[in-house]
Amino acid sequence: MTNLPAARPRAPFFSSGPCAKRPGWSLQNLKTDSLGRSHRAKLGKARLKLAIDLTREVLEVPADYRIGIVPASDTGAVEIALWSMLGARPVDMLAWESFGEGWVTDVVKQLKLDARVITAGYGELPDLSQVDTKNRDVVFTWNGTTSGVRVPNADWIAADREGLTICDATSAAFAQKLDFAKLDVVTFSWQKVLGGEAAHGMLILSPRAVERLETYKPAWPLPKIFRMTKGGKLIEGIFQGETINTPSMLAVEDYIDALEWAQSVGGQKGLIAKADANAKVLLDWVAKTPWIANLAKDPGTASNTSVCLVVADPDVVAKGPEAVAQVAKGITTALEKEGVALDIGAYRDAPPGLRIWCGATVEQSDLEALTPWLDWAFAQEKAKLAKAA
Repeated sequence: MTNLPAARPRAPFFSSGPCAKRPGWSLQNLKTDSLGRSHRAKLGKARLKLAIDLTREVLEVPADYRIGIVPASDTGAVEIALWSMLGARPVDMLAWESFGEGWVTDVVKQLKLDARVITAGYGELPDLSQVDTKNRDVVFTWNGTTSGVRVPNADWIAADREGLTICDATSAAFAQKLDFAKLDVVTFSWQKVLGGEAAHGMLILSPRAVERLETYKPAWPLPKIFRMTKGGKLIEGIFQGETINTPSMLAVEDYIDALEWAQSVGGQKGLIAKADANAKVLLDWVAKTPWIANLAKDPGTASNTSVCLVVADPDVVAKGPEAVAQVAKGITTALEKEGVALDIGAYRDAPPGLRIWCGATVEQSDLEALTPWLDWAFAQEKAKLAKAA
């Protein structure tokens, strides 16, 4: 293959989770005093509490909201909220991509609740005006990781709501401004915007969410890792670093390192600015490149982290869905072989295409170097398709 672009991304890591490590990351930068020690020892609890405190500072979480470290990544955090809090009143479930659909499955098929499901296809948002945030609980993703579509704001949520809003914000936290006044439960995982390690989730609770936990008992049994109350009262230790199960202190130290780096680049404001600038590189390229398009149909709802793209070249599209999928897969394979871009294929349940992470740990210069390679790989794949015909 000839006419290779001259520049290569410094770091070819564009995965949407686990995401790229922060610029300058090194294992040697991590503090290790807590390793090999009990997480219940004074030092371990202090480091876990520091992770919580730094999360509050960088994310600008209100002082009266609790923040806890829980098992099983963002999935675990969402599951804890769904199984512990839902059932007290009817619930609206929003789904426009695979993870939202997963929460629908939990609520409708497993918990068998009185749920109203409001959906949209990949690339679109559901009609938010249909959501009854005044009277019903609401479960939604802030940013659809597998569709590249996010809610533009929380204006659609009633300020005087009686139900709870449960928000899966795993690919939004630290890259998009979350309106905590409108959110009662917020979840995310360390391996997204900050590029931390997996296995641990964050659960942020408003005072209203705590009240639900202390006044409502679900009709179903809860496993140990879901239990946040004892004797009708919140187990406050969970929100002070006393984790439900044994955490990886190495992952904790890595998360602390990422949070301290976030502070060094301007905190949440700086992180959002970096993600916005990164996404702009891709979106500006898309705007002038006929063969590619954003899966998100409305620019006002397009993600600045998990940017999802589809092949739109008329010649390829005319050959049908299999040709489109073949070209998209060919691009990802070619760029991985060249060591230019790793893990940029669309999510398995999403339309065939590309998904390129633009969170704050990705350097803008790497995205600028990537776009000529995308053009190069597409030209190679289109030529193969024409030759095969």
